[in-house]
Amino acid sequence: MEEQANLQKMENIVALCKRRGFIFPSSEIYGGTGSVWDYGPLGVLLKNNVKAAWWRENVQLREDMVGMDAAILMHPRVWEASGHVEVFTDPLVDCRKCRQRFRADAVTGAVCPACGGELTEARPFNLMFKTFMGPVEDTASITYLRPETAQGIFVNFKNVLQSSRKKPPFGIAQIGKSFRNEITPGNFTFRTREFEQFEIEFFVPPAEAEQWYRYWVKQRADWYRNLGLREENTRLREHEQAELAHYSQGTTDIEYRFPFGWSELEGIAHRGDYDLRRHQEYSGKDLAWFDEQTRERYLPHVIEPSGGVDRATLAFLVDAYEEISGGRGTAGAEVETVLRLHPRLAPIKAAVLPLVRKDGMPERAQAIHERLKQRWMVEYDSGGSIGRRYRRQDEIGTPYCITVDSQTLQDGTVTVRDRDTMTQDRVAEGELEAFLQEKIGVC
Repeated sequence: MEEQANLQKMENIVALCKRRGFIFPSSEIYGGTGSVWDYGPLGVLLKNNVKAAWWRENVQLREDMVGMDAAILMHPRVWEASGHVEVFTDPLVDCRKCRQRFRADAVTGAVCPACGGELTEARPFNLMFKTFMGPVEDTASITYLRPETAQGIFVNFKNVLQSSRKKPPFGIAQIGKSFRNEITPGNFTFRTREFEQFEIEFFVPPAEAEQWYRYWVKQRADWYRNLGLREENTRLREHEQAELAHYSQGTTDIEYRFPFGWSELEGIAHRGDYDLRRHQEYSGKDLAWFDEQTRERYLPHVIEPSGGVDRATLAFLVDAYEEISGGRGTAGAEVETVLRLHPRLAPIKAAVLPLVRKDGMPERAQAIHERLKQRWMVEYDSGGSIGRRYRRQDEIGTPYCITVDSQTLQDGTVTVRDRDTMTQDRVAEGELEAFLQEKIGVC
């Protein structure tokens, strides 16, 4: 029963995302492209707010972090050094009957889960997208779309050190697109072939690696919870020794309870000196750090918090989604949907609504809208009854609705309605910026 309810919830969220312009199937007019998604007008605002909140927390507010944006196309030797050419594979099986393909670790036995046919023996399948650089398609021009953003940071380690005058412990942060030719993508935007990551490579003295690893596990879990994910829906799971990636000396996943089950939001890995050591070996360049104070020379160890922007955005959507039977006082509403997004993440921070379209109220409301949109994403809406407009804004997660009514024309105050508490405050027009600044905070 619970499983059915969860599946229905996920279907309702997907439907809301399309109806309200959060997320669309890519190339839908041509039948769509499997597990590739486009972010619509509200979705791109939400996703950008997630990225901005991450960047502010991890770059802007820290003295020990700088940012960068590496290219998607890199020298093929990068992926040999990183181990991706050799070990970035999933075991693949084919059904001899229906010809479908599956990850071997996702099926039980030798029977096809789709048709019951016989499955082939498992064979390795490299997840990188291969392409060619230049006009000639031969082995000399092979390159790859990057499967992660981390390697762009590692190969620029010395450049950043020299240009930013940082020293360990310090980090380099990046947000960018990655590509993986997943065998079985799915669960909406959770597992896709094209996705966005936010990653930090935090370079530390070897003796301090363990304490920084524990620090970043807590830091990153707190970030999600501070932006609205409920504690009962998040957990930490430390990897067993047998689970660890070839580069990892320890990994902890921050997991979220999606409608389809507990799944990884972000991984924090203690990568040791694996990456700098490999790139030093393959490039022939010295990547060691010399500490002038201790007179010690060493390859820094790396702590890597690596999360998916799309997964985080989906988790915030799922956690904020609520259906209220009987509505919230809206006439004729059987079920009302409310997105209780954190104000810093909400695509639209406030909606300005004239109570009626006469008596100068629209003009007054438009003037307020023009003023507020200089600082926040603010929407003007005059279509339909005030109850229906409130409901529209609740459904897209707008935390505050500002209504211009007859009292506004008399004393210059407006009604500000809170999405979550449904309380209404009278606020002077000239004090709206200060009111919203206090409620929403930095955007």
